[in-house]
Amino acid sequence: MDIHEYQAKELLAGFGVAIPRGGVAYSPEQAVYRATEIGGSRWAVKAQIHSGARGKAGGIKLCSSEDEVRTAAKALLGKRLVTHQTGPEGRVVHRLYVEAAVPIDRELYLGLVLDRKTERIMIVAHPQGGMEIEEIANAAPDSILRESVEPAIGLSAFQAREIAYGLALAPAQVSRAVTTLLGAYRAFRDLDATMVEINPLVVTADGQVLALDCKMTFDDNAMFRRPNVSELRDYAEEDPREAQAAEHGLNYVGLDGDIGCIINGAGLAMATMDMIKHAGGQPANFLDVGGGASAERVAAAFRLVLSDGKVGAILVNIFAGINRCDWVAQGVVQAAREIGMKVPLVVRLAGTNVEEGQRIIGESGLPIISAGSLSEAADLVVAALRSSRAQSTASGNGAP
Repeated sequence: MDIHEYQAKELLAGFGVAIPRGGVAYSPEQAVYRATEIGGSRWAVKAQIHSGARGKAGGIKLCSSEDEVRTAAKALLGKRLVTHQTGPEGRVVHRLYVEAAVPIDRELYLGLVLDRKTERIMIVAHPQGGMEIEEIANAAPDSILRESVEPAIGLSAFQAREIAYGLALAPAQVSRAVTTLLGAYRAFRDLDATMVEINPLVVTADGQVLALDCKMTFDDNAMFRRPNVSELRDYAEEDPREAQAAEHGLNYVGLDGDIGCIINGAGLAMATMDMIKHAGGQPANFLDVGGGASAERVAAAFRLVLSDGKVGAILVNIFAGINRCDWVAQGVVQAAREIGMKVPLVVRLAGTNVEEGQRIIGESGLPIISAGSLSEAADLVVAALRSSRAQSTASGNGAP
């Protein structure tokens, strides 16, 4: 789960990380009010979308008067920002963050990520901020500072000081940087984050160390115990199909193909998509119905997959353990009848209650194609899609 910059700053500030004064705004008038609240003579008006590289896309405006703040807010609100992270479709700006513009002396990079290989939180830092870490890694990988945190001990002050000195900070700034590092680590640990990125972390002309831009990502599976974080979720920034899937306890990721997939288990889903590709097809989605899929959940999965207009065929592949094939079969039949299935449907069932599941499918009276193995199912769904497309083309050309 991602959150906006201003939300990340509020969370980090609660752990002692210093940030410039700022406030969120939903209209030009509110943006001007925020600027007057903050005071000073220069402000940054920032578009709030779940993407980096907003400045390059024109999503950050520096203003020297209240009129400029109003003009910048009018220009940004409702604008579709396109960055290399959003893709060509971009993201629409619905809210802004108005922040005091600070005199920057240096820009640094600081990131905390979950290193799954070592099962540790890894701190990554670099004396040059404002760039994507991927660019830094490609240009000068040896210049990146890394520090692994032992889970039983946590981040120690001496580790934070080593990083601060590695960033070539002046002695007076080291203590401020240590406070920032320790605070960012505690936020990562205590809020079940998977990433905390401060880019840039700036040193101001008067020696302050401030988090000028922040990004935080959280573990979806831990949000049941972090209501203060889960309530920050902005569904307008997410694929609506993924948000709909989450409501039904489904895991969904949209892809670019035309064969819909309804599968239980992430590993089986990956294998199924590989087999579809091997058979000459293209998967339209990753959808895991989970281990305890009820008939209602399977029916919801069908509606979700068919909401993608590109889907021309569906493959259901269930290997039941905790799950039961008869439950899945009931959901398949229920969904096919309710929705009025107009695309080819291939179902492969294996495992618990498979005979009963196959009986339900066979006695449904619906044109469902059964498969005995994953390889056969992939071949059948690709062939069914091609046949359906050929018939549609022939019908469109006026063939009898």
